[in-house]
This record gives sequence, C-alpha cells and structure tokens, in this order.
Amino acid sequence: MVDSRNRVWFFICVLFLCFSLNSRLCIGAGAGILSVGESISGDQTIISEGNGNFELGFFTKGKSQNYYVGIWYRKITEKTVVWVANRDKPLSDKYASQLKFLDDGNLVILDPSKTLIWSTNLTSTTSNSTEAALFDSGNFVLRNVSNSSDFIWQSFDHPADTWLPGGKIGLNKRTNKSQLLTSWKNSEDPAQGLFSLELDPAGTSQYFILWNGSVNYWSSGTWDGHIFSLVPEMRSNYIYNFSYVSNENENYFTYNLYNSTIISRFVMDVSGQIKQLSWLDGIGWNLFWAQPRQQCEVFALCGGFGACNQQASSSCGCLQGFNPRYPTDYTTLSDWSGGCVRNTQLQCMNNASVNGEKDGFLMIGNITLPENPRSLAVESTQACELACLNNCSCNAYAYDGGCSVWEGDLMNLQQLSDGVTGGKNLYLKLAASELRNSTSGGNKNGSATGAIVGAVSGAVALLGLVAVLLWVLWQRRNFVGRSKVEGSLVSFTYRDLQSATKNFTEKLGGGGFGSVFKGTLPDSTVVAVKKLESVSQGEKQFRTEVSTIGTIQHVNLVRLRGFCSESTKRLLVYDFMPKGSLDSHMFHKTRDSDVLDWKTRYQIAIGTARGLTYLHEKCRDCIIHCDIKPGNILLDAEFCPKVADFGLAKLVGREFSRVLTTMRGTRGYLAPEWISGVAITTKADVYSYGMMLFEIISGRRNSDQPDGENVGFFPSWAATKINEDGEILSLLDYRLEGNADIAELTRVCKVACWCVQDEEAHRPSMGLVVQILEGVVDVSAPPIPRTLQSLAENHEHIVFFAEPSSNQSSRARSPSPGTSSQTKSTPSSTSSKA
Repeated sequence: MVDSRNRVWFFICVLFLCFSLNSRLCIGAGAGILSVGESISGDQTIISEGNGNFELGFFTKGKSQNYYVGIWYRKITEKTVVWVANRDKPLSDKYASQLKFLDDGNLVILDPSKTLIWSTNLTSTTSNSTEAALFDSGNFVLRNVSNSSDFIWQSFDHPADTWLPGGKIGLNKRTNKSQLLTSWKNSEDPAQGLFSLELDPAGTSQYFILWNGSVNYWSSGTWDGHIFSLVPEMRSNYIYNFSYVSNENENYFTYNLYNSTIISRFVMDVSGQIKQLSWLDGIGWNLFWAQPRQQCEVFALCGGFGACNQQASSSCGCLQGFNPRYPTDYTTLSDWSGGCVRNTQLQCMNNASVNGEKDGFLMIGNITLPENPRSLAVESTQACELACLNNCSCNAYAYDGGCSVWEGDLMNLQQLSDGVTGGKNLYLKLAASELRNSTSGGNKNGSATGAIVGAVSGAVALLGLVAVLLWVLWQRRNFVGRSKVEGSLVSFTYRDLQSATKNFTEKLGGGGFGSVFKGTLPDSTVVAVKKLESVSQGEKQFRTEVSTIGTIQHVNLVRLRGFCSESTKRLLVYDFMPKGSLDSHMFHKTRDSDVLDWKTRYQIAIGTARGLTYLHEKCRDCIIHCDIKPGNILLDAEFCPKVADFGLAKLVGREFSRVLTTMRGTRGYLAPEWISGVAITTKADVYSYGMMLFEIISGRRNSDQPDGENVGFFPSWAATKINEDGEILSLLDYRLEGNADIAELTRVCKVACWCVQDEEAHRPSMGLVVQILEGVVDVSAPPIPRTLQSLAENHEHIVFFAEPSSNQSSRARSPSPGTSSQTKSTPSSTSSKA
C-alpha cells in the first residue's frame, strides 16, 4: 500500500515538472510540432517530422557566447546550421530565453527579460487552428491544422545563407522584395555579411552576387530553359533538377535532387562565393562547385589595404606597413572586411619630416591595381609621384603611360604569383620608418637619384654579365652531376626550374591542380613544368607518392622526369608533348585540314585504354587516375596518346579493391559514385573514359548540341541511337563527312555506352576495353544508362537483356558487356517503367 502511494506521488511530481518546464517530452502534438501556447528553451529542440533529418533549437558557434534559434542537420557528424531566425539579434542566455507560439498565432523569440527579439509578424491568423511544424526538407512552417498543406508562414520564404532543395530564391513582384541568400558575417557570427545572392531585381532570369548590396561581381547569365548561359557545366549536371517559375506574383528558381538520399546544399559563403556542397560520410562537406571560381575574384574580399593572394595559406594579407584592423576576425574567423590600418601615420602636411626623413613610396610589383583610380594630367613618373606625395589624401600611385592616384582605402587588390602575368607596379605611400624597415625594397625619399643610378649602372652591368656566365657554367655542371636520389627521378631546385622556364613565362595551359609552363633543361631537353596549387601533402608524403609515379614507364603514359619540393612549392617536370592535348584538337576551332581523322581518333582511344590498363592492372600499386578527360590526354609528334596528370592520382594497394578519397576530377566526367560518397574503384576511371569516348566520336563536348538538332545531352541521345540500324553514322563528327570504318565506329559507340553504366559492376575493366577495341572480343548491345536517361526523361526504365544459348531459351540477366571471342551476344530487350 505504501509503495502504491509512493508511485502515485512520484507520477504527480513528474507531471508537475513537465508542465513547469513546458518540455516537448511531455506536451505537444508530437515530434516536429509546436502548438499555440507552447515554447522551447535551453537544450530543448524540435525534430523534423518523418525521418528526423533536421533539428530546431538554440545554438552557438565556435567560441562565441551568443545564442541563436536555428535549424541544423541532425544526422551528420558536423553540426551545420541551415537557417537562423534572430541572426542579427543574438541572445546571452538560452535557458532564460524562449521560442514561443503566442496566442495571436505568431512565433516569437523572447530574451531573458521577455523582450521581443524576433517574430513572424503575422497580422491575421486564427490561432486556435494553426500549429508550427518542422519538415524533413528543413522547412519550418506555420500551417492550418485542418489543412496541413495550407502554409501561413514558412522559413523557406526567409532564407539565411543556405538554399535547400525545395526552397526558392526569387522576387515578389507585388512587394518588390527579394528572397535572397546573405552570407554570415564570419564563421562564428550569423549576422548578415557583405555578400548576397539574389535574382535580378529588374526581372530577368539571372542571379547576381553582390558586395554590400551594390557591386555586382558575378552573374549566372539568363536561364534558357535548361541551364544558365554563363554556367555551361550545368549541361553535365545529373544531381539537381532546376526549374524557373514566372507569373504575375513572382519570379523564382527552385530545385530538387534526382537522388533524394544525397545530402546537398547551396551556400552563400563568407568567402563571397556561392558554393555547392555535398556530404560524404567519413569525409565531411565536399565542395563540388563554386562561383566565382577563384576566391580572389570576389570583390573587395580583403577590405581596405588588404591584398588577396590565391597561393597563400590565408587568402588575404595586409600590405606592408599595415596590420589588420580587427586581428581576430582577420586571422581566425575569415572575416577580412575590416581591412587593414597603418602601423605608422604619415607626416603629410607640407611634406614634414621626422629626424630629417620624409614620407615616401614602396613599390609593390605584379599586383592588380585598386578600384576607383583618379587620373592626373602629368607626363612622367616623377611628376605623378610628386603629385601624390604632396596630396595628404593620396595613398598610392601608378604610372603606365598615364598617371593614376588613389585616395582613401585601397580596395580589391590581388597579389599575383611569380610567373602569372597581368599585374602592374603600385607605389604605396608609407612613413619613413616603415620604408626604413622594409625588406622588399622601396625608395624612402620618394624618387631615385638619377646621377647615382647613372654612375653605378655601368659597373653593375659588367658584374652582372660575369655573374651570368659563371651561373650558366655552374648550372650546367649542377644539372649533369645531379644525382637521381628518388629512383629514376631528378630532384630539381626551384631555381633550376625558374631558369629552365625563363621564370615561368611561356604558359602551355592550366587546370584544377595548377598551371603548366614550357621549359628547356641545360642539356637542351624540352620539358613541361607544372606548378601545383592547393596541394596539402607534407613533403615526405609528396616525395613518396611522386617517386612511386616516377617508376611507371609505359608508351601511353607521359614520362615524369623529376620534381621540386621546397617549402610550399610543389612542381612536376614532364616530357614535353609537341602536339598538345586532345582537347585542343577536338574542341578548338581549327582548319578542316587540322581535324583529326577517324583512324587517328581510333588509335588515340586504344592507346589511352592501354595506358589506363597499365595503371589499373600492371603497376605494383593500382593507380586510379581520377581525372580522365581530353585535356589530360597529350599527343606526341606522331599523335601517340599519353595519359597525363596522374601525378596526384590515388594510389591503392593491391590488397584493397576500393579507396575512400575526397572528390576530385572534372564535372561532366565524374562517375555517379563520386556523388553518392561511396569508396571508389578503377571503374570511376572507366566511366570518365566512356564520357571521353563520346566526345571523340562526335568531335564536340558532350553538353553541346549538333547544329539544328535539339538532342540535349549528347551521350543520352547517342545511347538511344546505338541500337538503331543505319543510325550509327549520325553520331560521327560531321567534319569527317562519314569517313570512318563502320565496324570500328560501332565498336567504340557500344564500348562508350557500356563504360558509363550506372552500376560500376556493369562497366567493363580497361583491360577488357582494350580487347574489344582491338577486335579480340565482341561486345553486345548496351542498355541505356539510367543516369543519362534521367536527363532526357522524367521517368526511368528497367532494361533486361537476354543472352542467347543453344541449349535454352533466352534468359533475363543483369547487363554486362559481352566477352565471348567466338560469339557475339545478341540482345533482346524488354522495358517497363520503374
């Protein structure tokens, strides 16, 4: 009896506690719901209806002591906030603050003193018939209880910095208000930053990225029904389904995912770039796409007197003689907007001096000039310099046939790297003490003395000539005697390669990992030198991987001669390929006489397959290239293909069949498994090779349409033609005028389609591809890959193929390329809608 009474009292106490705390564990209509009169505070949260993908509650970021109400992903390891309510009005105490559903039908945030901080600001609702709900899409809504699809208010109409699938970015024509993305102020402060993405307020179907709501520094171009005109890579998109809506009330874009299991988002980042990110388990958020492509293309990224450097570990740095205005923001939080301030103020007035020294100028070389120059009508460098020196407001000048001076903050500077052309000389005004301490040179008195220069120049020239002769002789001995300490590779110094390339002046091309320059070694060997960018390996790891690559020798692989690894400088030295890349021959305008004939193309296809077979199957370690495309297939003087740019490929021990790695490669050639985040195999290269084969066949990029034909994405169109008798020549590059071996063309078309199958198990190995192209093995007709189909249709098909047998009737089986060297598989197909 006593125990029974104790249990009753315990139950009553628990109920009292629940109602006192207004806990979601005790009240409410269920997970994801907040009813009128209810609230949450402290560590209480609302979990989204359905699969519980999102969570809403109070949060803080980093070392900040401020709290906000927001929504974040619930099922990933890295807490990632996608929406913030009170982004400009933080809270100091989450336990004494509340997110509450008031009786008037509004959601509000109240601070510890019960002051209203944020509200949905609805003027007419029937409070008893509404409720708040968090959806699995990340959308937080006020809806009609009796009609759950009747939204009175929704967070998707008020985005912060993140655009989720199903959300929209648009323009309300009635109110002339935009639904736009605005960056956080910094990595710990969700207050509105300087960068925003919005639909053109003039009503056109294009996005702008704006700085400070005024300067437009990037545009998507207009929507043509399929892609944005200035984002051509969207033609190869198989992740997102975009749509544009325009009616009398609004214009907006929205999107969803073809594969709903993918976690992906667009973010207006604090870097000033719009970024497309996908979550990969075990890796984290993977950057898939960003615009502007280079961080230094962002307008005024580094603030006043700050310069952007694409090669530096931190994108922004202060000019010499300046320090960050807000050091913590600048160095830790990636918020460079405060810019930099002078260490020592200028004397300026009447050109006054301190200890007999006056303000002067420091020359900064190879830098892009600041915004908003003022032109002066003077005719010499000296006059331009004097005009700036005598103007207290002038902070810098430049003279390049005309005089430009800058008053106020110097904005939008970019320090270019060695070997990158396009920069100018900027003369920065500094105090005498800063010039005296300068390690970069500069003239403390503002102008050089001509007499001194004239007296010294002759002696310097003579000494320079002697020094050059001695240096050339030393270089020759040094190169000849250099030991190959890394197996068959030469370990070059950075100065070696500067000399060989004439300070990186003749650029051959560039890509995601860096730029390539032509060079000549002292023994007259012509080489291609690649300066790697954004390479994070330590020196030991870099040397190990490169030395492994250096042992690889194959006629269809570009030979790696050596490398340089000094501090953060990473360079690779390859044999020079005089005919350039396959890309340059296929896609750039050439004379008809320069168009590659079919025989050459076929040999390039086979040679490339042989090179990949060697990487996949013949090396001690399996090597996955990860970026097969025409730009990485180089041609020697005889048009022999050589696979290039595998110096940073993924090495896989023979004891492993898969490897988990960060996403790499080029859009339009990426296998589906890269997007899903699973560990990759050599079949990722097979897929890229197949996409490249389609381009070899057509002579155009896969995303381009043949003149006069609305075929959309070429591989999907080609796949439907492969099984149509008599149609195979319609796939061939029109410039060849039908001059191709039909049997070879058919073989290549089928191989291409097999290589791009969705399931990697259905793709052939590169060894099998070589056998098929050499005619040793016949190949059956391939199914149309679903990924390609989805680009042209709104539904998918399941395709079954039957393999004929002399002993039994055809049987259904999973698609795989025919491998019999005796009998050619004859497909019979049946399709049904999935």
